[in-house]
Amino acid sequence: MAAARFFLGVDGGATRCRARLRDRSGRELGRGIGPASNIYVDFDGAVRVLRETIDAAIPAGTARQEIAVGIGLAGLAEDQEAERIAAALPGFARVVVANDAVAACVGANGLGDGGLIIAGTGSAGIARVGGKTTIIGGRGFRLGDDGSAARLGEAGLRATLRALDDLEPMSELARALGRHFADDPLRMMRWAADAKPSDFGAFAPQILDLAKSGDARACEIVGEAAHAIAALAHALNALGAERVALVGGLAEPLRPYLPADVEGRLVRPRRDAVDGAILLAGGILDEAETAPWR
Repeated sequence: MAAARFFLGVDGGATRCRARLRDRSGRELGRGIGPASNIYVDFDGAVRVLRETIDAAIPAGTARQEIAVGIGLAGLAEDQEAERIAAALPGFARVVVANDAVAACVGANGLGDGGLIIAGTGSAGIARVGGKTTIIGGRGFRLGDDGSAARLGEAGLRATLRALDDLEPMSELARALGRHFADDPLRMMRWAADAKPSDFGAFAPQILDLAKSGDARACEIVGEAAHAIAALAHALNALGAERVALVGGLAEPLRPYLPADVEGRLVRPRRDAVDGAILLAGGILDEAETAPWR
């Protein structure tokens, strides 16, 4: 097997796919971006997205057999699936495939001990301590993802429906969200029957704005989301992860609602999931750029 001269990281998320190529010194050589790559929805389509995104990041004339590839994939849970992905990308020096949360945690903390909370469309916590990786929370929209944008949107819509049915007082939240459905409960039900987590998550920004403006019901729902994120932080600390980073689209909006002791312990990530994948592939990043910062 040829020795790697270049290292390519891929973050195959549920929303988009990103790739970055670096040389042995950590210098960036190329980037690629593509749509979502969910192997559990469409394996062949996801592999096609990975290939196209990887191709876009590799400059012309770069030998593939000299590139080590690290890939973080959303929802990846089994070694067999990782091996299947690696086998679908032949010609490289090596291909390392892991869950995207693992790549994000390594990007946030480096290869040493640390933890990460992802608060985006979904949510999850991950701890890497003493060589052991533990993922908590998450578990998908139906059974988990507490503190996520999808759950925030669902809670807001549930409150809206309850208000429209006179099961709780009408609020600014219910008025605002109800207008999306002409205040028609049946229309809401039909929409929800086919809605994806991202569809629910699309209501999160409006709910956060209503909370910021002082609507009590919106504040209550956002507070519950922040409580769920705090619970993940406590669980990661209990696993031995002293350094815990918070990332995702809800990371900054939820910070003002977190308990002071939790918010004070959370740190900013050193790098993103793409560079985490590069580290998993054996790459080296500039130490000056990866020094801890809050």
